[in-house]
Amino acid sequence: MSRWPDHIAAHTTHARRGSVKNAFTYSMDYVLIDPAAIRGPMLFSRNGFNLTSVLDRNHGGKRGSGRGVSWAEDMLDRAGAPFDRGRILLLTQPTLLGKVFNPVSFWLAYQGDSLTAVIAEVNNTFGERHSYLCHLPEFAPIGPSDTLTASKLFHVSPFQEVNGRYSFRFDIREDRIAIRIDHENNGKGVIATLSGPRRPLTNRALIWGALRRPTGAVRTIALIYWQALRLKLKGAPFRRRPAPPQQEIS
Repeated sequence: MSRWPDHIAAHTTHARRGSVKNAFTYSMDYVLIDPAAIRGPMLFSRNGFNLTSVLDRNHGGKRGSGRGVSWAEDMLDRAGAPFDRGRILLLTQPTLLGKVFNPVSFWLAYQGDSLTAVIAEVNNTFGERHSYLCHLPEFAPIGPSDTLTASKLFHVSPFQEVNGRYSFRFDIREDRIAIRIDHENNGKGVIATLSGPRRPLTNRALIWGALRRPTGAVRTIALIYWQALRLKLKGAPFRRRPAPPQQEIS
């Protein structure tokens, strides 16, 4: 697939379950790109400095030395996933003046017009990354009502256990994207959503996003620590960070 990048003026919502509850909603800008395409508006670049950009080194494999879409293709091949070369899209937050922190990005793998697999690329604030390969049995096409599950193996928050399971739902349409992730852990855990309209990426959208959120990655990390402080003040149990999983994808 070769197309102009798409812009998603998204909202993310997190709702904590259990005895200590907490919820918040924030706005953010995502792009949906064909990693093999180099086209885009003047203020957006692939693998180059600009107002906004998507860099291969930030995705696919070890943080800071990623391989981009070639890594995703290797992981899908290893898992036996059917997909068409050139039909893997990346949903992610772009850099702003070279800086970015992505709590989660998504590789979307297609066979024909059908979504057959998703790799959720999760980063924490300790410089670590783990990815979850999501698919149905025999890599059947994924629809909006389908639920895909994975065991939680990676430490994200000191206020959540590395235990239980994730349930993913993906509703990827031509005009809108909606993703829901449920962390289920004996009545505890977090419900997280990401949703927004899907429109062509334009210079105007990039400028407006930069004006609304000029601090970019600093804002994202600051909001994470602000919510952590709220949980601490509410009395949520604090857990030390365990060693990350040995494998980079599960």
